[in-house]
Parts: sequence; C-alpha cells; structure tokens
Amino acid sequence: MTTSINPQEIEHFSKDSSYWWDEDGPFKPLHRLNPLRLSYIREQLERHYELTNEGQKPFKGLKILDIGCGGGLVCEPIARLGGNVTGIDADQNAVAVATDHAKKSVLKINYQNKAAEDIKSKFDVVLALEIIEHVNDVDGFVQNCVDLCKPGGIIIFSTLNRTPKSFALGIVAAEYIMRWVPRGTHQWKKFIRPSELAKMIRHAGGKETNVKGLFFNPVKGDFELSDQDISVNYFMTVKKP
Repeated sequence: MTTSINPQEIEHFSKDSSYWWDEDGPFKPLHRLNPLRLSYIREQLERHYELTNEGQKPFKGLKILDIGCGGGLVCEPIARLGGNVTGIDADQNAVAVATDHAKKSVLKINYQNKAAEDIKSKFDVVLALEIIEHVNDVDGFVQNCVDLCKPGGIIIFSTLNRTPKSFALGIVAAEYIMRWVPRGTHQWKKFIRPSELAKMIRHAGGKETNVKGLFFNPVKGDFELSDQDISVNYFMTVKKP
C-alpha cells in the first residue's frame, strides 16, 4: 500500500511541535482560524445530522476522526461539544503534545501516531483540515478518507486552491512578508483546485455537498467565510452515500 506520509513534511512540522498551543507561536494562524473552522464544522454537522442547538453537547453520539490533528486544536473543542474524538497524526511529537494537553484539560480523546491508511475503524465524521496539501499520493489519501467514513456520514476537507492569488497570499505574503507561518510550510504546486478535489472525491465514492471559501479581510484584520470567494482557502463537505 502506498503511504500518504511525506517524511520531509513531517520533519518540517515536527521541529515546532512543542509550540502547538502557543497562540503567538508558529501555529498562530491556525489559532486565528480555529473559530471559523469550528463554526463551519458545526454548521455542516448540524445540517447533515439534523442536530439541535439545545444543550451543551450537540455532537454526543457522533464518532469523529481528525486526520492530521497536530496538537489537538480542533479535537479538543469538538470533544467539549460531546464528540467521541479520535485524532491521528504522523508526527509522534505532535501526538505527545496533544495527549498531554488533553490530559491537563481533562478531556478524553483517543490520539494515535498513525497515518490514515493504518486506521481500520469507521466514523460518522472524518475531518481532513489543512492536511491534503502535505501528503503523498493525494488520490489514495482521498480514497482513505471516504473509506474511513460510515455510509451516510460526512467528510470535511479544508485546503488551499491553486491560483495566482493563493501563491501571492498563501506563500509570498504569509511566509515571507507577514511571516505568519515558517518559510517552506507550503508548496504551491501541491495546492488543489476544488474541481480536482471534487473529481477525486467522486472517484472515491463520495459526493460533494458544500463548498465555502475562507479569506482574510484586511479591513477587519481577521478571517471570514465566503459563499463566493474560494480563490485562496476553501472547505469542501462530502457525503458518503
């Protein structure tokens, strides 16, 4: 079986693993993105599973997998919302940080130092956030994501579109001018157009149900979701029939 793990990518992120929960550290952009990521995830899960806003744990009963979980920035709030969360990452240092932080936060999360292709369980929800642009064998990775989802479940991807604008903002501005993320974090050629991702999803047996953009508003100095602008970052929700 072809592995999705790219050793160079793992090495790049591993050197900063101890800073996952530092809101002003190398993962600062993810901390800033997190409220919007969680808002989108919650919106999609509530719509798909017809969840109500009543109570403190709307995700109770849902088995959720976060692929490329890093230090657990998404796993923890989803666990607080009642989800039965498994987080996997190929970086053993990140998994150690995530496990330790969850313990201190008194949260029960199943963290594993594994790749997607090594997981045998099935999940109601599979999350692949800001990870697909860092893996080997993208087609195989998408297939694994769909295979890991139960029939009737959903998969949520988020990634970077391959456009001139994403090169200017996602690499030149983010890595060299604003220095939001370390240089070399992204490779523009590995960015994926929504049409390309949708084609892989359909080939894997899934069906895209929603696409929404994520962009930085310089006037407000913060990130926003958009139904029209998917030119840089975007989410794609997929249903598994």
